[in-house]
Amino acid sequence: MESILSTNYYVHFQENAYTSFQKYINENFHSKLFILVDNNTKHQCLPYFLDKVSSTIPFEIIEIPSGEKHKNIDTCNSLWNTLTDMGADRKSILINLGGGVITDMGGFVASTFKRGIKFINIPTTLLSMVDASVGGKTGIDLGVLKNQIGLFSNPEMVLIDTNYLTTVSEREMKSGLAEIIKYGFTFDTKIWDKIKPMKSIDFDLIGKLVYHSIEIKNNVVLKDPKEENLRKTLNFGHTIGHAIESYFLENKDKNILTHGEAIAIGMVIELYYSSQLFDFPMRNTEELKTFVHNFYGKVLMQNSDFSPIIELMKFDKKNVNGKVNFVLLNQMENCKIDVQVDNDLIIEGLKYYLQ
Repeated sequence: MESILSTNYYVHFQENAYTSFQKYINENFHSKLFILVDNNTKHQCLPYFLDKVSSTIPFEIIEIPSGEKHKNIDTCNSLWNTLTDMGADRKSILINLGGGVITDMGGFVASTFKRGIKFINIPTTLLSMVDASVGGKTGIDLGVLKNQIGLFSNPEMVLIDTNYLTTVSEREMKSGLAEIIKYGFTFDTKIWDKIKPMKSIDFDLIGKLVYHSIEIKNNVVLKDPKEENLRKTLNFGHTIGHAIESYFLENKDKNILTHGEAIAIGMVIELYYSSQLFDFPMRNTEELKTFVHNFYGKVLMQNSDFSPIIELMKFDKKNVNGKVNFVLLNQMENCKIDVQVDNDLIIEGLKYYLQ
């Protein structure tokens, strides 16, 4: 697969990823190399990665616990202290080997340590490959509020190797698929046409869709790197989806949802708003709802859940002057950004998902 040039770095694929990494390490001076992993990728991905590369540079492994609940400032403090204790300087480089938590937080830690050290991202989950591999977003959560603290900062390169997907659970694969479905509605209907017959994870199909999804996102990012306009379309399903994800994370009576499970719900609900406000075809909305219910299962919510979910949307990063902005669709591949939806319709959409 041909490497993809993003804003000022390349995304490399499969064996070419390791060749490019090796060339970069050999040709650029770094005082020390640090590899950030969680307790899952340390055992499932790190041995494979180390077998693929070699380096005369001293390196250290830094391990953190896995999970979204550790994507916070406390973990960052621990990582900054660890880097300091291990003798990291401004010529050190951090390799982030893991899912979205590792690449988002690792990029943030690197970009702020000593006013910025270089880093390389190696996403190992489907979600992080198609969502976090391009765009330069780094960040951490503020309590249960997703990615509230962060900055735009580009890695030196991104390495995509779909062999890492063999280490990912079926549930996490389904989570990542939701972000690919997003591209099928917002940019290329052929993606959705390929996915909608799926009854279970199809690794061959997903491997092909990874490259295309990264191409789509990269084209958007190149046109709008700081999310002023076009890039907002990548947030389809996320306005209410993030609020649902946060609500289930903070509520001890609820089972925690994966990011993709919440975004799948969000896309169904936001398509409903699109059908009500912009005549988006209701048959397409019904089609997605049927798929999401069958593929992900229906997540139960009560009427009493609606108000706190709406309250959490007030913290969405797209909001301006206290107004909650949605990304909705006029038609397939035709988005409308910065749309306000009144609370009655928001609740109507939540109830529609539950039908």
